[in-house]
Amino acid sequence: MYCHNPDTIETSGGTEYEVEELVKMAKRMKPYFRANGGVTVSGGEPLLQSKELIPFFKRLKEEGIHTNIDTNGRILNNSAKELLDEYADLVMLDIKHMTEDGYEALTGMRNKETTFNFAAYREASGKKMWLRYVLIPGITNKPELLHAMGEHFKEYKTIEKIEIQPYHKLGVHKWEALGWEYQLKDARENTQEEIEEAAAILSKYFKEVKIN
Repeated sequence: MYCHNPDTIETSGGTEYEVEELVKMAKRMKPYFRANGGVTVSGGEPLLQSKELIPFFKRLKEEGIHTNIDTNGRILNNSAKELLDEYADLVMLDIKHMTEDGYEALTGMRNKETTFNFAAYREASGKKMWLRYVLIPGITNKPELLHAMGEHFKEYKTIEKIEIQPYHKLGVHKWEALGWEYQLKDARENTQEEIEEAAAILSKYFKEVKIN
């Protein structure tokens, strides 16, 4: 409901690239991102193309380029597992909500357990993960939800940080351009106090809390 790039929701269309084209683009950017950066695949949902991402990430690793997947965690098939286990240096996992009903209200799908199973799979691998959470007043910024997330993940060793994404309306015009109704138009942005309160709660559970 709050997607600020609704043009990426449609799974057809787009531009096709050969793997080597993308690798060349990434290599040209190495002087920019240097040792502290790399290549992130996002979407939409990048793991819809997990099979195709395997040779791409493999080539990036051969070039010494850090690899990252920005995902909502709803796909964990064999290709996704291979990509995660062998070639993904980092996973940024988007936690939509802490209840199944809340997850369905925001996304239209009952995928909370799938996302949490994805997190558990990544934790078992011992490989790095960040969590991301969009803070929406009255919907996801409730203290009980923040505490529930902290309690669920507090024993995880692979989570380096959680990133709070304060809700904004920068993508509303894109919904309008597509002729789609933006269903959160009555939601407001967070106050600074609300953001700080959320960060304080999450700081009790996570090593680092970053406000984006």
